[in-house]
Amino acid sequence: MVRSVIFSVIFLMSLRGVYAQEIKRLSLREAVKTGLSNNINLNQQKNLLRSSRVTKTAGMLGLGPSVSINGNAGTNNGNTFIQQVGIVNGESDFMRASLNASMPLFSGLSTLNTYRQSASLYEAQLHLVHRTSQDVIRDVSRQYLACLLDEQLVKINQKNLETQQRQRDLISELVNAGSRAEVDLKNQEYQVKNAELILLRSKNTLRNDKAMLSQLLQVDPAVVIDLEEPSWNIDDLSNLSAEELYQVAGDRRSDLKTAESNEKASEFGYHANQGYYFPSISAFAQYGSAYNYIYPNKVQLDPNNRSFDQQFVNDNTNLTYGISFQIPLYGAFQNRSSTARSRAQYENAKLQKENTEIVVKSEVLLAHQNLQDAITSYTVAQAQLQAAETANALEKERYELGISDIVAITVSNQSYTRAEADYASAKYTLMFQKLMINHAAGTLTFEDVP
Repeated sequence: MVRSVIFSVIFLMSLRGVYAQEIKRLSLREAVKTGLSNNINLNQQKNLLRSSRVTKTAGMLGLGPSVSINGNAGTNNGNTFIQQVGIVNGESDFMRASLNASMPLFSGLSTLNTYRQSASLYEAQLHLVHRTSQDVIRDVSRQYLACLLDEQLVKINQKNLETQQRQRDLISELVNAGSRAEVDLKNQEYQVKNAELILLRSKNTLRNDKAMLSQLLQVDPAVVIDLEEPSWNIDDLSNLSAEELYQVAGDRRSDLKTAESNEKASEFGYHANQGYYFPSISAFAQYGSAYNYIYPNKVQLDPNNRSFDQQFVNDNTNLTYGISFQIPLYGAFQNRSSTARSRAQYENAKLQKENTEIVVKSEVLLAHQNLQDAITSYTVAQAQLQAAETANALEKERYELGISDIVAITVSNQSYTRAEADYASAKYTLMFQKLMINHAAGTLTFEDVP
């Protein structure tokens, strides 16, 4: 009996360990740091940045010479031309090696423009990585603050449920004393059930938003995230005008700089394709040598095979150098086709840059206006909460004294709960808009996160 009890206790403890959920304390700054480390899109853009850097280096080195070593070795059975002997019919071993170098002298500036294109594409990717980082900070902060708001709403709804339950108990006593009608109790029981339903929905919203936060941070959704309230001075607000923000965004917005760099890259690509219409001239040089070994046969029993050093170092060396050129005459419209495509890409890049300029101005204007609206909403919600709290307290006293009715106290409770929710929403909206104004201006950094 004792052994079975001990076994049951151990089994229950093991189950508790299996199903116990890990709780992770997470601040807003830590959440943003995790997002910047794990975000898939950001990491993909960083991988493309490394590729762009190599492409840029390759384009720069393409302006200089190219050097290679070529060689082969094998056996030939049949007629073979050997420099010191002439044509030999038989079996022979051979080995050849050469050092080759070429240097472009003129290519219609296509090589230079190709390098400029790769350099501009690298700059565009660099700005894209920076803007993607700012987008990650924005997205993580938005979801984190949304979860904080959900938590506050759960607390408000929990408090409202407790208030409604106390109100029900009070009305029940008044009904039993005969000072209130039973219909008041029925109405209050409805308010209690409604408060339970609202609380259940708010908890469900909190779970869903936390799951989305875990997905955004690329962390295990089974880990329970315990959020911290950010230590934010909500009264420290930017006082820049919309025109000043326009100027800052024009200098700092990475997506605008990306569009400008892409336009430059497309222009250089267009000019690079135009360069293929012109002749290309390059210098070349080749230095090589060879070694041959002829096997004896019936016709030539004792061939005069000189040593490897004599052949490869002295006898068979050769040096060739000169100038080569290529004049395009007819290429089945391939150059014209590629030039037309690159020109279309250039024109589209210009349109994209113009559109980005409009988008930047629109986002700056919206962020500035949203911040002003958030400040006003926060101030109004704060005053509304104070008034609703006072009115609710007075209405409770009136109801307990029998001066007010169930409808008035119900409306008062609902107004107070709504005022608490509006204040919490205005508070976190203002926090987020403080980040959004920096995001719109292109100045958002990790240090801006509290």
